[in-house]
Amino acid sequence: MGVISGLITSVVLFAISLVIGAAAIYAGGYLVAGEDDGRTAVWTALFCALGWGLLSLLFGWIPVLGGLLVTVLGFGVYVGVINTQYPGDWVEAAAIGFVAWIAARVVMVVVGPLLGVGALGVPWV
Repeated sequence: MGVISGLITSVVLFAISLVIGAAAIYAGGYLVAGEDDGRTAVWTALFCALGWGLLSLLFGWIPVLGGLLVTVLGFGVYVGVINTQYPGDWVEAAAIGFVAWIAARVVMVVVGPLLGVGALGVPWV
């Protein structure tokens, strides 16, 4: 019973984190680019999280420089994924990412301590 309840808990926390991250990216896409598509926000959050996770797997183990590499390259992946999913250029993609980060931080101040989750797809939250 413990394994199944742990699996269910993990799936629920993943879903909550994905919803929080997608809502933040949706807010950024809507406020900056006028995009009103929740599916795009969900896919963007998922792809950003996968990209960041892959970078962490590839470079995170390197002593001293691993964290720096993951941070710098991860920011590029984050903005790059947003740039491919939303209209506009790299500056607008960075603006969408910044608004998403602010929105996620605001939500995490309220929800984070209650649930112990993050915002999947939005780095540094």
